Amino acid sequence: MKAAIIGAGNIGRALAQGLVESGAAVPAAITVTRRNSAALAEFAAEGFITGTDNREAVRNADVIFLCILPQQLNAVLDEIAPMLQAQRQLVVSVVTGAHSSDLRRHLGDEARIIRAMPNTALRVKASMTCLAASGATDEDLRFVQHLFGTMGSSIVINEELMSAATALCACGIAFFLRSIRAAAQGGVEIGFHAHDAITIAAQTALGAAQLLLQNGTHPEEEIDKVTSPKGCTIAGLNEMEHQGLSSALIKGIKLSASIAGELYKK
Repeated sequence: MKAAIIGAGNIGRALAQGLVESGAAVPAAITVTRRNSAALAEFAAEGFITGTDNREAVRNADVIFLCILPQQLNAVLDEIAPMLQAQRQLVVSVVTGAHSSDLRRHLGDEARIIRAMPNTALRVKASMTCLAASGATDEDLRFVQHLFGTMGSSIVINEELMSAATALCACGIAFFLRSIRAAAQGGVEIGFHAHDAITIAAQTALGAAQLLLQNGTHPEEEIDKVTSPKGCTIAGLNEMEHQGLSSALIKGIKLSASIAGELYKK
């Protein structure tokens, strides 16, 4: 398979590695583009084809990954549209806020499109990726699910939920990192050195997530297992709730989802 990755940022880098590690393509069959050619040196050293010409990258690709900013999308779509062969080429977009109908206005009604919303944990093969297909075949969707499955977990959702997925999945990495940082800061206040506090907080967060994913339980079920009458856990939880922990997270996720849905339009 030949692939073109338009945009060689963090997501583009992870996708290039994922394509190779999944066995879908070899580096010499993957073209990676970026406006700043100097930023492509690392890709070239690893055997990937690199360049700044998106039209040339798309010409012979079987799959085209759009890994660019929303404000760059229209120009890129107009650039590659004359080269696109809808019946032969699959377009996978990780562009925030751009609906498949937005892509079709530039690429045509016959375009096979899959929208993907991963997060930066792709780099450590622990991403949560949400997928939505439009005009793509079942085989297309299986391929993309397999690809992102090599870099974490994936789920197929209704496209109307993609802005919500951006908030909970992509922005969510930052939200949980901030929560871990706050926990580590609390750890320093009670006596740990900063490095040890971060290690303890991060591993504890990982363990909490694994309890839910492996046991298939609800968070409150696992919380009940570590809270006892008049205990220190319930005292801490109640104080956090009094200070607005859950409310702040919910409001932040709702605001991020609202803004995500407008980024391409603006």
